[in-house]
Amino acid sequence: MTKVSQVEFVKADNLKVKPDPNSLQFGKVFTDYMFEMDYDIEEGGWHDPKIKPYGPLSLSPASYVLHYGQAVFEGLKAYKQVDGSTVIFRPEKHIARLNTSNERLCIPKIDEKLALDALTQLIELECDWVPEKEGTSLYIRPFVISVEPYLGVRPSYHYKFLIILSPVGAYYSDGQLNPVKIYVEDEFVRAVKGGVGHVKTPGNYAASLLAQEHAQKKGYEQVLWLDGKENKYVEEVGSMNIFFKINGEIYTPKLNGSILPGVTRDSVIELVKVWGIPFHEERISIEDVFEAHKKGELEEVFGTGTAAVISPVGELRWEDKVITINNNETGEFAKKLYDTITGIQYGKIEDKFNWIKKVK
Repeated sequence: MTKVSQVEFVKADNLKVKPDPNSLQFGKVFTDYMFEMDYDIEEGGWHDPKIKPYGPLSLSPASYVLHYGQAVFEGLKAYKQVDGSTVIFRPEKHIARLNTSNERLCIPKIDEKLALDALTQLIELECDWVPEKEGTSLYIRPFVISVEPYLGVRPSYHYKFLIILSPVGAYYSDGQLNPVKIYVEDEFVRAVKGGVGHVKTPGNYAASLLAQEHAQKKGYEQVLWLDGKENKYVEEVGSMNIFFKINGEIYTPKLNGSILPGVTRDSVIELVKVWGIPFHEERISIEDVFEAHKKGELEEVFGTGTAAVISPVGELRWEDKVITINNNETGEFAKKLYDTITGIQYGKIEDKFNWIKKVK
């Protein structure tokens, strides 16, 4: 592993007791250490990278992020492979996307090599926190916040870049891919072209909560967003990208500036192409999806994302129309994708794509 000599290490006085791997919840428990680096425009940019004990931040009530939301984040995972090694899944891709988000939010870019090396050092230090139970992982949350105490509207002059870690349980606790019910949102919109829908910024998620609550009250776990202009073209599902299998061919919405370019989405596309399956990346109207179902051509629908990897969809509701996909059962293709990607993550299948970065 390449070390970055300027990363300072601050040793913790006491280490935490590791949680029971059988009762892990998402984002509830955090490891002993975190990474932190500061930005100051007057000190030449990013400086003082350090790995330090996990703990609270001290922020002014006037901190820029609290008033104007200048913040971005990422989400990726480290895994314990079957041979006992610790690996990270596609970290370079996530760090590059973090910088894309930085650029859109007027946040200074981070040196990607330094970020990758610091992340690798942090995971190596905390490798005992990577749970070994099937389906579990160590969730990695890099994020940048603006911390300048200032109430004027302009890009902040001071930032913090942090990485925190949290061991998480299996998304599918019973080992089975459970299809979800999805409500097609026809009132609210998630994003518009030219906005910030293509980057990971907290405001996108805050703005989605009301629609999510409405969907849950109607008995649906997730929201399928339509485009913000015509309210007819499929975009993405909650925190996932969406795919359709129609007549043996795979379709997914084309990236248009309002859809997040998911890393799992990219992984699925690579697999589909390698397997030689006809693939289409284009605008897809919700009417066409329901029409394909009416004709008996809609074979599978599934979401893709870091948390679930593959999430089959068993039911879609759009206005007063409800359709059931594949008898509300997980399709063979979704299962194959899930088994392949997780197989690579846990070292059961050879990584022919260079997606895995070994840490220890």
